[in-house]
Amino acid sequence: MNLHFRPPARQRGMVMISALLLLLVATILAATMFRSFGTQEKIAGNLREKERAMHAAVTAQQYAEYLLQSAAPPAPVVCNSQTDSTGVAVVCSNPIPLLSIPNPESWPGYFRYAPPDPASTTGQNMNVTTTPGVGTYYSKPVFYIFDTGPAPASMGVNGEIYRIDAAASGGTADTVAVVESTYLVVPGSTGGGGGGGDTAGGG
Repeated sequence: MNLHFRPPARQRGMVMISALLLLLVATILAATMFRSFGTQEKIAGNLREKERAMHAAVTAQQYAEYLLQSAAPPAPVVCNSQTDSTGVAVVCSNPIPLLSIPNPESWPGYFRYAPPDPASTTGQNMNVTTTPGVGTYYSKPVFYIFDTGPAPASMGVNGEIYRIDAAASGGTADTVAVVESTYLVVPGSTGGGGGGGDTAGGG
């Protein structure tokens, strides 16, 4: 009886190569997934700051409208400087240059407004600092009131039309929102009428 023995097959390492390839693919997928999570977190943060800037700008816009309806608007003047919230807001006879609208710091007669902090029970103003942190704003909101002139006869009312531009930043200087509205003030009335407005935001 003859027994035949076959020599063992030579090991070629195919299992190891396959395992290394699978490990490489898994590593690439994991790195891509974590990178995607980081990007989504940044997008969510930017959207949050944009919304905070928009809300602050709308607050300043509504305050300007309140000023126009609570008392007789002052006579318009040529604006070439800025005032803080401790001063008196003015009505400007010169509009904001179109190229300057996205840059509120260049507005010739803006008024800084520090709205109350809604999260505070003491009525303190919003937390403004140039060092970003939780719940902070980069700067105070600003608004600009421009007297566009009397209401046209087609409106059937005797009033003055004003354009209000307001802007605010979120936690950083790169997050700016600008809103605009048209406001009608009728003499002898307790309030005005807000017209259509445009909004613009950057982040």
